[in-house]
Amino acid sequence: MLFVDYSSAFNTIIPSLLTTKLGDLGLHTSLCDWISNFLTDRPQSVRVGNCASSTLTLSTGAPQGCVLSPLLYSLYTYDCTATSSSNTIVKFADDTVVVGLISDNDERAYLEEIKHLENWCQENNLLLNVSKTKELIVDCSKKQERHYQPVRISGTTVERVDSFRYLGVHISQDLSWSRHTSSLAKKARQRLYHLRRLRDFRLPSKVLRNFYTCTIESILTGNITVWFGNSTKQDRQALQRVVRSAERITHSELPDLQTTYYKRCQTKARKIVKDPTHPNNRLFSLLRSGRRFRSLKAKTERLKRSFFPQAIRALNQGN
Repeated sequence: MLFVDYSSAFNTIIPSLLTTKLGDLGLHTSLCDWISNFLTDRPQSVRVGNCASSTLTLSTGAPQGCVLSPLLYSLYTYDCTATSSSNTIVKFADDTVVVGLISDNDERAYLEEIKHLENWCQENNLLLNVSKTKELIVDCSKKQERHYQPVRISGTTVERVDSFRYLGVHISQDLSWSRHTSSLAKKARQRLYHLRRLRDFRLPSKVLRNFYTCTIESILTGNITVWFGNSTKQDRQALQRVVRSAERITHSELPDLQTTYYKRCQTKARKIVKDPTHPNNRLFSLLRSGRRFRSLKAKTERLKRSFFPQAIRALNQGN
C-alpha cells in the first residue's frame, strides 16, 4: 500500500480543468460557469489587529474551510483510477492510497500504477510530497520473507514503514491492532480526567454519561467495525477497563464494547443490504428461508473474525 501525500492539494485545483471535467460528468453549462466564477478572481488579504496586508487576487485552488471544496476536489480527481485489475486506488478527499495485490513476486503492475499516478499528478497540477508519502507492505505469508523493490517517485525513494495512521486507524504490516488499541486506550484515559473533574463539580449522572458518550466512547468505538473483530483479548480488556472506570465515575451502567461492536456491524450491514449499488452487496445473499443470510466460508481465523463474516453473523442473530 502506498499512502500518498499531496502538497496543498486543494490549493492546486485549476478551475478551467475542473469545469472541463464537470462537463464530462454531465453537469449543466450554467452550473459549470457558476463554479468557475466562484473559484476565479478571489481577493484575499490577511488582517492582524488593525494591520492588513495588500490584497492578492487568486484564480487557482478552492477556498480552505469551504463546504464545497472537498466535493470539488473529489470531482477534480474522479478520473484518477487504477489501470490494472490487481490494483485499487482508494480516495477520501485528498487522502489517497494505492493498494496493489502482488502475486508470484510480480510487482510490475503495482510499480506501473504508481508511475501512472505520478504522470496523472503532473497533468493535473498536483504535487506529490514524497517525504510524507509512505509505503506499507502487508505480507501474511508464512513462507520465506520476500524482498520488494523500493518505490521511487521523482527520483526519490519512498520510505517504507511498518505501521501507518490512515483516517484515524493505525494499520500495521502484520494486520494486528495492538498499536491502534493502545493509542485509543491512552487517549481515552486522558479524557477520564475531565470526567472526574465534572463529577467533582456534582454534575448530574445524565450529564456525565453524555460527556462520556461524546468524548470517550467516540474514541473507543471509532471505526470499531474495522479492527475490533481481530483485536486480541488483552487489547479488548485494556479498552474495557476504560469503560469500567467511566462506570465508577458516572455511577451508571455503560454499553460494553462487544455489544457496541455487534450493533455497529448490524447497522452497517443493513445499509449495505439495502443498497444494491454497494460493491459488497453481493456478499449478503439470503437462504431459501428468506430470513437468514448465507454464511461466508473462511479458511483463516483472520478472515473469520473480519467485518463481513461477523456482520452476517450479527444479522442472523438479530433475526
